[in-house]
Amino acid sequence: MKSLVIVESPAKSRTISKILGKDFTVKASVGHIRDLPGKEMGIDIENNFTPKYIVIPGKEKIIKELKKASKDADTIYIAPDPDREGEAIAWHIAEEIKGKSKKIYRIKFNEITKTAVLGSLKNPDIIDMNKVDAQQARRVLDRLAGYGLSPLLWKKVRRGLSAGRVQSVAVRLVVEREREIEAFEQEEYWSINTEFEGSNKPAFWAKLAKYKGEKADIRNAEAANAVVDYIKDGAFVLKKIERKKRRRMPSPPFITSTLQQEASRKLRFMAKKTMAVAQQLYEGIELGKEGSVGLITYMRTDSLRIADEARSSVREFIGKTYGREYLPDKPPVYKSKASAQEAHEAVRPTYLVHSPDQIKQYLSKDQHGLYKLIWNRFVSSQMSPAQIEQTTFEILYNKDNGGGETTLKASGSVVKFQGFMALYTEGTDDLSDENGALLPLLNEGETLKLLNLQPKQHFTQPPPRYTEATLVKVLEEKGIGRPSTYAAILSTIQDRKYVTKTERKFVPTELGVVVNDLLVDRFADLMNIGFTAKMEKELDQIEEGRLKWVDVVKDFYTPFQEKLEEALKIPEKVKPKDIPTEEVCDNCGLPMVIRWGRHGRFMACSGFPKCKNTRPLDGEQPEEVVSVDEKCPKCDAPMNLKSGRFGKFLACSKYPDCKTTKPIATGVKCPEDGVDIVERRSKRGKPFWSCGNYPKCKYATWYKPVPQQCPKCNATFLAEKRSKAGDVVFLCLNKECDYELQADKE
Repeated sequence: MKSLVIVESPAKSRTISKILGKDFTVKASVGHIRDLPGKEMGIDIENNFTPKYIVIPGKEKIIKELKKASKDADTIYIAPDPDREGEAIAWHIAEEIKGKSKKIYRIKFNEITKTAVLGSLKNPDIIDMNKVDAQQARRVLDRLAGYGLSPLLWKKVRRGLSAGRVQSVAVRLVVEREREIEAFEQEEYWSINTEFEGSNKPAFWAKLAKYKGEKADIRNAEAANAVVDYIKDGAFVLKKIERKKRRRMPSPPFITSTLQQEASRKLRFMAKKTMAVAQQLYEGIELGKEGSVGLITYMRTDSLRIADEARSSVREFIGKTYGREYLPDKPPVYKSKASAQEAHEAVRPTYLVHSPDQIKQYLSKDQHGLYKLIWNRFVSSQMSPAQIEQTTFEILYNKDNGGGETTLKASGSVVKFQGFMALYTEGTDDLSDENGALLPLLNEGETLKLLNLQPKQHFTQPPPRYTEATLVKVLEEKGIGRPSTYAAILSTIQDRKYVTKTERKFVPTELGVVVNDLLVDRFADLMNIGFTAKMEKELDQIEEGRLKWVDVVKDFYTPFQEKLEEALKIPEKVKPKDIPTEEVCDNCGLPMVIRWGRHGRFMACSGFPKCKNTRPLDGEQPEEVVSVDEKCPKCDAPMNLKSGRFGKFLACSKYPDCKTTKPIATGVKCPEDGVDIVERRSKRGKPFWSCGNYPKCKYATWYKPVPQQCPKCNATFLAEKRSKAGDVVFLCLNKECDYELQADKE
C-alpha cells in the first residue's frame, strides 16, 4: 500500500509528488475544509465558547476524495504550511479522515526541497494542539468582535458595515495620522546655498551653518536677504577638511514584513500581491525538464535564522563569484525579535544554482521581480560591509568685523569598497540623497571662489501619510498582527472602504473616520494599540502552552459584551456634522449645507425634509466620466463606464438623448448560446454572472468567469471562487471535471 501525503495546495502537491515518487500518493485539500458558518456566529458562548465548525460549502467532494485515498493508505502524513493556520488545517483534515486503525502524522518543512521533505518523513510528529488552540482563539476572538460590532455599525452608522478586532486598529492609525497632518502648522524657514570652486574641479555646493557666531536660523525673506548682503562680497577660506571612514552593514535577509515593505518600494507590489507571488515561488515553479521546484523557503516568518547548510552554500558562492575580499571572515548572524518563531527560517532561495536570470524564462514578470529581490537580499546579507569615506568641508567667511564667526558646510561621501552594495542596497522611504554630493580634492587653507549664492525658502512638513511599506512597518513595530496577517489587514481596510489610496498613500474616508470615532469612543480598550499588541502576545502564550485559549477569550468577551450593550442603547445615529455654507437653496432660499451620505459629501438644503434640494459640491461631478473603447449599438456614439444601484455598466455618452445601456462583458462566451457572459447584480446587490441574453438564456453562476482554458478538460473558461476565509480558487464548472487551482492562500 502507498503512503498518503495531504497538503493544502495543488501546486504544492505537484512539487512534493515529484520529490516522493511512486510510493506516495499526494492529495490537496485546497486550503481550509472546515470553518465557522457564514450565516450565524457559530460559537456556543454558554459552553466555553465552543466553535461549531462546518464543512465549507463546495469542499464535500474534496473531503470524499481524501477519505477514499486514506482508506487505501497504510500511513497518512498531513503537511500544510508550518504555521498556526497550517496546523489548524491539518487538525480539521485529521478530524474528517481519521479511522480507528489509521496512523496519522503531522510533518513540517520550511522549504519544499528533497532534503527537507524526506527529512520530515524520517521524523514525523503529531498535530500541535497548542498551535491549533492559538489559531482557534484568534478565529473566535475575531468572530465575536465582528458579530458584536457589525450590528452596532448597522444601527448607528449604516447597514452593510463591518468591523474587525485588528483591522479597526489599523484604520485608527491612518485616521490619527491624517489628523496630525490636518493639525500641523507650517513654519517658514530659509537656507542659504552657496556654490564654490577651489583649486580642483568640480564645483560644489555648501550651506550656511553658523551666522555671526550663532547657529543659522533664518525665518523670513528679510533675514535671508540680510545674510546674502552680508556675505556676498567677502572672501571664503576652506578652514577644515574632516574625513571619516565608516562601514555600512548589509541588511538582514527578509522576513515577511520587510519583504512586503521592500516589494512595495522597489516593485510597487501591494502586500497581498507580494504574498500571492511568494506563495507561488514557495509551492513550486515548473522549470522545464527539471519539473516543479520550490524556489524559496516559507514566506510567513518573523525569524532571521539561516540554516547552516544554506550559510555554507552562500559563502562558497560569494567567494567564487565576487572574490575573497567580499567574504567576511565570520558569517554575519542576525538576531530575531524575542517574539519570533525560530522554528522557521528567514525568507531565502532554496537553491543558489537557480539564479534569477538563469531561470527567468520560466517565471512571470512578477515572479522574476520578487524572486530576484529575495535572492539578491539573501546573498548580500552574507557579504562584507561597504567601506565609505564621509568628507565634510568647513568654510570660513573671512570678514573681520567683530560680529562673530560665519561658517558654511558641505558634505559628501565616496564608496571606497562596495562590499554587499555590489549586489544590493535596501530601498528607503526617505527620498533625500543619503550620500550627498561628490566633493573635489582640495587642501585646507585655500581660498574658494564664490560662483553662486541662492537663498531658498522652505516650510516644515507634516508627518507623511502611511504607504503600504510604512504601515506594515508600524504594525510590526507595535506588535499588531503577525506575519500571516499583514497583507490581509491592508486588503480588508481598503475593501471595507474605510481607507483609500492617493498617490500610493493611505487616506481615511469619511466613512472610516465616522466608524473609527464611534469605536474609539465606545470601545477604548479594543481600539487601544497596546491592548491589541497584548492580545497578540497572549496568542503566542497559548501556542507555547502557557495560557488556555478559553480563558483568553473569556477575559476579552465579558467586558466587550457589557460595553456593546451600553453602546446599543444610544438612540441617535452617528454621522459627520453638516458644514454650513454661505450659499442659499435655489428652491426655498434657506442656507445650503455640506452633508455626508453613503456616496460621500454633497450639497443639501438645510430645510430637509421639507425641501429635498441637493446637488454635487462645487467643482465636483456626481460621477467621474470614464470613456471606453466601445460604440453605442444604437447611435454609434462612444460609451461611458457608469456606476448604478446594481453595479457598473456601460451607457451611451449622449444620455439623455440616447438612453442605451449595456452590461460589462467578461471576455468569456456563454457555453449555452455563445453570447458574452456579463456581470450583473441581484436585487440584494450581490454580483453574479450570466449570459447576455439572460433571462431568455438561463445560464448563470455566482462565480466570476476567467478567460482561461481548463488544462484538464479543455473547457473554454475557469471560474474564480472566494471563500469566507479569503481563499481564492480557480475551478472548472464542467460537472464532469474536478480541476481546481488555489491562487492565493490569504
